Amino acid sequence: MLLAGCSGGGDDSGDKRRASSKERGSDALPAPAPPPDGAQDSRQRENGLSRDIAPSPAPADMRSTFALDVDTASYGFARRTLDQGRLPDPAAVRPEEFVNSFRQDYPKPDGDGFSVSVDGARTGADGWSLMRVGLATRPDDEERRRPPAALTFVIDISGSMAEPGRLDLVRKSLGVMTDRLRDDDSVALVTFSDRAETVLPMTRLGDSRDRVHAAVDDLRPTASTNVEAGITTGYDTASRGLREGATNRVVLLSDALANTGDTSADGILRRVEDARRAHGITLFGVGVGSEYGDALMERLADRGDGHTTYVADEDDAREVFCERLPANIDLRARDAKSQVTFDPETVERFRLIGYDNRRVADDDFRDDRVDGGEVGPGHTVTALYAVRTRPGASGPVATARVRWLDPGSRAPREESADLRTGDLDDTLDEAEPRFQVAATAAYFADGLRAYDRFADAEPRRQDGLDGQDERGGRGEDHSTAPLPGAPTPDRLEEWARGLAYTTGDKDVSELAESISEANDLRGSAP
Repeated sequence: MLLAGCSGGGDDSGDKRRASSKERGSDALPAPAPPPDGAQDSRQRENGLSRDIAPSPAPADMRSTFALDVDTASYGFARRTLDQGRLPDPAAVRPEEFVNSFRQDYPKPDGDGFSVSVDGARTGADGWSLMRVGLATRPDDEERRRPPAALTFVIDISGSMAEPGRLDLVRKSLGVMTDRLRDDDSVALVTFSDRAETVLPMTRLGDSRDRVHAAVDDLRPTASTNVEAGITTGYDTASRGLREGATNRVVLLSDALANTGDTSADGILRRVEDARRAHGITLFGVGVGSEYGDALMERLADRGDGHTTYVADEDDAREVFCERLPANIDLRARDAKSQVTFDPETVERFRLIGYDNRRVADDDFRDDRVDGGEVGPGHTVTALYAVRTRPGASGPVATARVRWLDPGSRAPREESADLRTGDLDDTLDEAEPRFQVAATAAYFADGLRAYDRFADAEPRRQDGLDGQDERGGRGEDHSTAPLPGAPTPDRLEEWARGLAYTTGDKDVSELAESISEANDLRGSAP
């Protein structure tokens, strides 16, 4: 069942997105200034990037900077929780992971790096629009063979993993992955409960697949959960099996419910960070279980320059281990960051939706010593902004930039695109369907973060300015009010069902079902 259907589909590009400034001749807003020490400026000139550097930055409160994130675990775990008849913990709801769980049809770049697309639509709230920043990397093709992989699977076999849908799903998933990897890839297996053990050192697959399958089949749940021991042993094993010229990665499969050893995130994270710095080993976290340590897994992956996802069932496992993990073996970009600069002449206020744990200081955008996100082949990254334009304003609205390091040479590169007021003429229900899907996911996540507010959206102010921070004035809106134009729960469900029909996308149908489940639970609450 898991082995079936491990093939990808094609994408269709939308026709309303703004082209990159490289293609159009830029009327973009000024780029941020380089770091004060000037070290980055010389590197940028050497790499042909001087065209993007302006003598002075935009006002600090009109810039928004964040590290790219392709995680989806928050949405997957929320779906699992709703299926079990419970509302998710608002603290575990990360809107960007809801938005990035859905396919987008951004144009792909011809070479390595990113394409940048920016579009928008009016929400119906006074002066407010949603703006979509879309980034995409080129998928792998037959002409470009990825480097070999050296993967250390760190597997939680604690007692809590005995629950159906945990260790049994992990065993099936690893069996699929073993058969999907190439002969020149290598695999190591580390198990942990109250202690950790390397059950298979780094082994070149070749003729050794049966040996790997036998080790996987022997996995059985035992005692408590010592994530610290698993991480430490996993990185030690990965370091001993380090392969030059290969992608070296630790894959953590766990419910992340640490209860033995050092259970503090900071203590475990120090071990991850040391190994990452010393050997460049990155982390891919795969969460399982109805009870799941989402916050710990997310922090481990962020500090380990990696990604997280959540596996609820065999369909999820097939997608993760047939598609996402192979896509994460290779890299298109290291330390990727995005910065959006808004024009104060046309924009009164803006709000980045999500990315709360991925914010970067504006002045660090071009400081390549500051960590960003790692992005693989065929990935898309979407960031949504709520933007309030000035009455009657006309002209540039925003310029979106992405900066990354080439995975091989570590040379910095950039791309950009911009948006003008005329690009905000359409309403949300006139926008192309994939934009509407992203908006639906964002509104759903925003409601789950404060569900009592979500269920009573209409009577609340919809201008997005409730609870604005003490700074006031222009710039980023740090309010906790509903997103501008937020529909009622019933209207959101209706919207999602219409999009499921329009797109014919199974994932969008599941989104509609999750919204319906959340509405039912909220309606039955005392």
